[in-house]
Amino acid sequence: MNILFVGDIFGSAGRKIVREHIGHVCAAHGVDLVIMNAENAAGGFGVTPQIADELFDLGADVLTTGNHVWDKRELIEYLAVPADSQERARRVLRPANLQPGLPGYGFFEGTTQSGVEYAVVELQGCVFMNTTNDPFHAINDLLAGIKTKVIVVDFHAEATSEKVAMGWHLDGRVTAVLGTHTHIPTADERLLPGGTAYQTDVGMSGPYDSVIGVEKDMVLRKFLTGMPGKFEAAKGNPKMCATLVACDAQTGRATAIQRIMLGE
Repeated sequence: MNILFVGDIFGSAGRKIVREHIGHVCAAHGVDLVIMNAENAAGGFGVTPQIADELFDLGADVLTTGNHVWDKRELIEYLAVPADSQERARRVLRPANLQPGLPGYGFFEGTTQSGVEYAVVELQGCVFMNTTNDPFHAINDLLAGIKTKVIVVDFHAEATSEKVAMGWHLDGRVTAVLGTHTHIPTADERLLPGGTAYQTDVGMSGPYDSVIGVEKDMVLRKFLTGMPGKFEAAKGNPKMCATLVACDAQTGRATAIQRIMLGE
């Protein structure tokens, strides 16, 4: 079974580059499951229901988010709709370890077109991030109720140490732990001893002539002057960053992991 995880899609440039490459990448690698992180897909800050639908139409099976999940008010209303009345909304995840009672869900269990059951879990880190509940105990509780073998965890976190720790914490218990949030692809993809594929950060699908997606002049001005300013999504030099994970559908153990970075 082949799983494609597309890193943080940033603004219109990110959506455009994913649109250009997702079809041929899936065809070339025989992808069975497509997961995309979409939390920055709407102008670099949040995601709207309309953009979520656009990404589903491109072939996404599940959309993950992160600390910007609440940036677009319309998504809050979208996630609050009962799951049985809006099937696509159920496949847009917010971090599972947020405070209880918030709209949406932190995990999704589904079945691929070939009949393989899978689960996708979204977690958010605590180090240097907005206040969340402990992700390590949260995933322990979730895994106690998930019976599928193929499990992919999107760990949306800032600190590399926290991400590496989560990889070891889940080794042999999930198929893959893939980091998001920093928008910088890391070159540490590997198979851990227990059969879990790991990468600290998949990287951004968006404009690389920028500062992690934002127009560089705006960010430089803030660093140089300390003055606040409105950030805007950049557009130059877009690239799609993704990670391809192969696994045994019967055991859920990963057998290979590969970084992908494609430009115009």
